Amino acid sequence: MAKIILNRENLFHNLNLISKQAKGIEKVAIVLKDNAYGHGLLEIAKLASEYGIKKAVVRTHEEALKINNFFEDVLILADVENSTYSHTFHIAVNSLEQIKKLPINTKVHLKIDSGMHRNGINKKQLKEAIIGICEQNLKFTGLFTHYRCADELSTDFYWQRSNFEQIKQEVKSTCEKLSIPTPKFHSANSSALFRVKDFDEDFARVGIATYGYLETDTIFNNPKLKPVMSFWAQKISTREIKKGQRIGYGGSYFAKKDMTVSTYDVGYGDGFLRLNEKHKYITPKGYKILGRVSMDNLSINSQDEEVCIFDDVRQLAKIHDTITYEIITTLNPNIKKEII
Repeated sequence: MAKIILNRENLFHNLNLISKQAKGIEKVAIVLKDNAYGHGLLEIAKLASEYGIKKAVVRTHEEALKINNFFEDVLILADVENSTYSHTFHIAVNSLEQIKKLPINTKVHLKIDSGMHRNGINKKQLKEAIIGICEQNLKFTGLFTHYRCADELSTDFYWQRSNFEQIKQEVKSTCEKLSIPTPKFHSANSSALFRVKDFDEDFARVGIATYGYLETDTIFNNPKLKPVMSFWAQKISTREIKKGQRIGYGGSYFAKKDMTVSTYDVGYGDGFLRLNEKHKYITPKGYKILGRVSMDNLSINSQDEEVCIFDDVRQLAKIHDTITYEIITTLNPNIKKEII
């Protein structure tokens, strides 16, 4: 049976680097949305809690309920329900309309559009939003934004940071006038955290770096992170292939010599994206994936009972012309997880 192995030592290594950059473990909010970037929501939540992380970020109310007992604060980014929430939950608010729909006493983090133009209220709506939060008897616990170019060598990052700094000052002034507590401020994702030399916000939302990757331009002094996940396949059968025979759909692999080939129980149905044959893929042990990847299996020039398909997805990301995020989050959430 196919499986994902999670390396506790590598995860803790990454969290050490992240905590140091953030100036304290209490300033780290681990992003667990989308099944912890394919690594397993509960598995990573337990390990993060074991390490000492107190804050988490998820996508939905359903995800938050599953990890509620592991963290003191859970930020829900894309919730559409209007039910009563746990006292640990904080709801991301992206519009003035959303404020009117939330139950009394809900803790909210107001998202401000500082220049990405995707989600969040605009600066002109800021005062109205804060007053609306007070009138609805909600608890204003956070204000945040998201950067559009934190991973690129661009002035956009500093322009947005400047915008957010101005917005924070306005929020502080408004809260003082309304005699309400100042919320927690956060803007940094993984790339932004490691772009700044002197991190000074209340916490950072760290996703991809937790799992061992960073999509920031190589010109930056990136930390030496370690991938947490490795993906393994189990042998189904073995056969002898003669020179000149072809393997798989379309017969796309042509055997140049007699060889031994085994079929393994991983395919694009498991989220291992279908290779297009224009690029060759070699496993960490040096085996080749032969021909087209099928829905439920693939062929490899190996007789091993188990084969590590990958322990670092950067090569696959290049082959598929995408980012590491897409490779790992595409994996089927039902794949068995093991922690070593």
